[in-house]
Amino acid sequence: MNTFTPKSPTGLWDTHMHTHHSGDSQAAPEDMIAAAMANGLSGLCFTDHCDYDYREDPDLFLLNVSDYHTEIEALQAKYAEQFPICWGIEIGLQPHIVETNNALISSHPFDFVIGSSHVIHGMDPYYAKYYEGRSEDAAYLEYFESILENLHTDVDFDVYGHLDYVVRYGPNKNAFYSYEKYADIIDEILTTLIQLGKGIELNTAGFKYGLGHPNPTEAILARYRELGGKIITIGSDAHAPEHVAYDFHKVKGLLRAAGFTHYTVFRQRKPVFLPLNLVENA
Repeated sequence: MNTFTPKSPTGLWDTHMHTHHSGDSQAAPEDMIAAAMANGLSGLCFTDHCDYDYREDPDLFLLNVSDYHTEIEALQAKYAEQFPICWGIEIGLQPHIVETNNALISSHPFDFVIGSSHVIHGMDPYYAKYYEGRSEDAAYLEYFESILENLHTDVDFDVYGHLDYVVRYGPNKNAFYSYEKYADIIDEILTTLIQLGKGIELNTAGFKYGLGHPNPTEAILARYRELGGKIITIGSDAHAPEHVAYDFHKVKGLLRAAGFTHYTVFRQRKPVFLPLNLVENA
């Protein structure tokens, strides 16, 4: 197992991370646990990818849920007296695969389900071709429109992941992007999520990708709270041990500035609200 030097104890949970069960990670789950403990976290939740109909590589993100569950369950037993570990999943949302996603979620005892937009009308914004033949603004707008399309289905999830994921990969990233530019549609997304009883996450990978901001931005976090949103989870989106709790020393300040006094951890699909000013386990 790898060893890590603690950076800055946070007392927080990291509830968005990937292991070798995801097609884009080679991380051993136990190494991710070691990193979380070394960084002073209070717990973690694994959320490996499952993206059906991922056309770039149809098999890349097809999760072997049985193998995934078996490994995490064994680690939960091993660390039961030392460190809390939850079992979750990040599903790729597309309107035409709602029934497939829901069947997967209903047939397994996940603690937490992140719903994310990785494929927009057949294309992943990770790839340059998503932006070809149109303006960056139009590409970003289509991304947000696709989120609303997903929210008008009955897909089952708890929190929408990295709400402005698209800006990680745009031609200019977030140089010309702001909440204000897309305020109307982002407000509609946030209002719909709140009405549905679903939350958002503060995803610190935006810092890792050089955006200088989390996903979504500080302005969106504040607007979500202003509109009445309360459910907010914290995730590094780590795909390797060295990225667990990435820039988590910024998290409490970001959430407090946005108006939050608590953050959320899910247990058995139920939100548990933890105060930002205390180091607690859910």
